[in-house]
Amino acid sequence: MSSDIDTIAPDIEAPMTLDEDDRLMPDFVRSVLEAVDENRTEDAYRLAQPLHAADIADLFELTPRGDRGDLARALGDLMSADVLAEINDYVREDLLDVLPAAQVADLAGQMDTDDAVAFIEDLEEDDQQAVLAELDPEDRAAIEDALSYPEESAGRIMQRELVAAPEHMSVGQLIDFLRDNPELTTEFWEIFIVDPQHRPIGTCRLSWILRTPRDISLSDVMKRNQTLIPVDMDQEEVALRFQKYALISAAVVDDAGRLVGVITADDIVHIIQEESGEDILLLSGAGEGDINEPISDSYKARVRWLIANLGTAMVASFIIAQFGAAIEAMVALAILMPIVASIGGNAGTQTLAVTVRALATNQLTQSNTMRSIWREVRVAMLIGATVAIIAGLGAWLVFGNPKLGGVIASAILFNIVIAGLSGVAIPILLDRLDQDPAVSSSIFVTMITDSMGFLIFLGLAVFSGLVG
Repeated sequence: MSSDIDTIAPDIEAPMTLDEDDRLMPDFVRSVLEAVDENRTEDAYRLAQPLHAADIADLFELTPRGDRGDLARALGDLMSADVLAEINDYVREDLLDVLPAAQVADLAGQMDTDDAVAFIEDLEEDDQQAVLAELDPEDRAAIEDALSYPEESAGRIMQRELVAAPEHMSVGQLIDFLRDNPELTTEFWEIFIVDPQHRPIGTCRLSWILRTPRDISLSDVMKRNQTLIPVDMDQEEVALRFQKYALISAAVVDDAGRLVGVITADDIVHIIQEESGEDILLLSGAGEGDINEPISDSYKARVRWLIANLGTAMVASFIIAQFGAAIEAMVALAILMPIVASIGGNAGTQTLAVTVRALATNQLTQSNTMRSIWREVRVAMLIGATVAIIAGLGAWLVFGNPKLGGVIASAILFNIVIAGLSGVAIPILLDRLDQDPAVSSSIFVTMITDSMGFLIFLGLAVFSGLVG
């Protein structure tokens, strides 16, 4: 790629563009930004011109926030709709703040409807109206219709650009129709066959059309069984349907069953990545976890999680305080307490991660809830017994007290079983209450494993007569 730059701009030194992992090289990024900073816009343009749209998007993400507007102006027409569609949401918001409404509208008009909606929906209300006013009436109507659907629904992510044909057409008539209508979308994998009310009754893949004689009717070659996506279905459920039925594309229908759009596999790839990353970040309390997220947003998302954890830690501290005399009588208890709590917490986190994923992928349903709970309890018992034996023998050897070894072994066993039970039961309960199990499950599981770990360990120490 650097040889292309040498050919286009021989008057400037062209550093290597991409490393072995297809990431922009630091020297290349520095060269572009230096050219922009020194008002050598032609040099910046020539350096960036050979890049793929996704790499130009990466270039914007690697540019300091205050310099992105200057870079956009320097790149001119390289700042295309494809680039804008690839850019990180937070970076795109920064760019939309500095680009004129007419240019944003022009870029939106070049996009598929789903991509246009994705960045227009992030604008402030006044900016939205300004951009919509600059759009062609047809594009504006399509985007306004998409914005009327709930966020993260099929109506928001679907494309309006599709090809539909009546079932009475022959294959030859369909091919002629596709050739004679240049305004049709140019990227599609299948054709939807509709009845007079524009309700989908079947699909035809392009490969079938190309391999079928011209005089055959579409009704004889189409596949009648198809997966229809309700327009208000959550995008996560849409992704699960694509995964379950191995779909490449699927028709989206309104409440009356009419065909209103299509969702394709490339849309689903983004959704799967977004949803899986979101669940992991929610479990950790890291907010959206985007390195381009404003500091104030990251602070708000993370600090409230840690404050909640502070509350659970105070509960555990209160339990410890009740056994202050026992701890003073035997220092070994203070040394071993963190082991019981941490082992239980890690066991609970493992079970929690498995359960949240199973709920997200519809592997765990009402039909197998009890079986799944019992499975995790049995796994916890096996793990607990193994770890308990090792910890008990270790404590016996280190402190020379077999009773102490038995106490910590019993405490670890009980706490891991409790951790396994809470790790599966809490997210299931939250899910049944229509709450996102990824948001707050870990707080409850941590509180239970810490509190019960200390209570069981110190309680067994007193009850067994290990301390007076």
